[in-house]
Order: sequence, then C-alpha cells, then structure tokens
Amino acid sequence: MFLSRIVLRDLDSIDSLASMASSKKVVTRDEWERKLRDVKIRKEDMNRLVMNFLVTEGFVDAADKFRMESGTQPEIDLATITDRMEVKKAVQSGNVQEAIEKINDLNPTILDTNPQLYFHLQQQKLIELIRAGKISEALEFAQEELAPRGEENQTFLEEIEKTVALLVFEDGKNCPYGELLDVSQRLKTASEVNAAILTSQSHEKDPKLPSLLKMLLWTQNQLDEKAAYPRIKDFTTAALEDPSI
Repeated sequence: MFLSRIVLRDLDSIDSLASMASSKKVVTRDEWERKLRDVKIRKEDMNRLVMNFLVTEGFVDAADKFRMESGTQPEIDLATITDRMEVKKAVQSGNVQEAIEKINDLNPTILDTNPQLYFHLQQQKLIELIRAGKISEALEFAQEELAPRGEENQTFLEEIEKTVALLVFEDGKNCPYGELLDVSQRLKTASEVNAAILTSQSHEKDPKLPSLLKMLLWTQNQLDEKAAYPRIKDFTTAALEDPSI
C-alpha cells in the first residue's frame, strides 16, 4: 500500500495544479525526475514486496537465497512452499488424484471447506480421463462422482454438461468446449488450488507486485487526462518517455 499512497498523493498534487489552468499542465523530465527522487521508499519495504512475490509464486530456492542475502524473513515456512508446488505440479501434469492426496496430506480441511475447489478437481480428473481416451471409465466417473454434485448445484451441472460434451466428438478439440482440453485449463485449476492452499496458511492468494503495477497503470491513465509528463511506456524497463506536447 505504500506505493499506492505515493502515486495517489502525486495524482492529487497534479490534479490541483491542472485545475488551475485551462489546458494540461506540462511536467518536464527534470521536474518529474526531481519529484521521483524526493519520494523516499524504505529498502525494507521493497524487500518485503520481493519476498511476498517469491513466496506467493512458489520460487522457494530464490526466496531462500533472497532471505539469506537481504535478511528479509518470509511470512510462512519456506518448507510449505515445496509442498504447495508439488500439488500445483501434479495438477499441471494431469495427475489429479495425486494432487488430491497431497492436498489432504497438507491440510485435509482445504477440500472439506471448499466444495467448489473439490468439484473443479473432480472435473479436471474427468477431463484427463477423456483426454486419455478412457471413455467407459470417464462415463462411469461422471455418473458416480460428478452427477450427484450437479443435482445440488446448477453451476456444477452446467460445467458437467460442457465436459461430457467432449465425448460426443471424435476429436474433443473440435467440440465447442474444446478449450477444456487445453493446457490453460490445467493451469487454471492449478492456480485455484494454489490460492486455496495459500489462504489456508493465512497468506494472500495473490502477490502484491502485479496489483501495484496495475495501480501504476491506472494512475498513469488518470494523469494522462490532466497533464503531459514523462510516463512509463514499457514496464519491463521502466524507462521514462518524454511528454508529448
């Protein structure tokens, strides 16, 4: 939040200046860079932001090395990251049953208290059976494991119908719901699992850094309406682009 306060403070400052003129205020590069230098951000805050990203995204080796080099302590035990990444990897590899077992070993209450997550894992398991061409097994699994859940939840029922529709086509990818067979579907389910595990560990499910970058983009868009200033066009380099007058 410290960066958000900074950008919002500067937005208010420029808004006040812009309202005093009939046209956009022009902020030169020298003036803008001087304002940036005046902003004081503690190194400890930046280090915590980096550690938050490494922990949330599961870069355990990098997080451990960063801990030793910076002295920044992670908010959770780094050993749990390895367990979480093993679960995520299992889902991404299509080994759904293995992922379910690992989740229960890690914390059995996760699936007990999150029926939507458990359904999506079961749905992913059905998708993997269809992908493997195990049609009879897929039909039996859908009937015994998923159908009862569809009777209790209309949203689940619609998802089941879309998944079973893959069986109608000789090549499931030609089905209107063929995207369920894409790797992106595995990644989506794995991301949901990752978020649930993080939540169970009282940790944010999303890293703070991407949210701050989105806020920076939003702030620039707001400033564009009020002033011409050196803006960041390429966020990978953070290079300033001279204002167009």
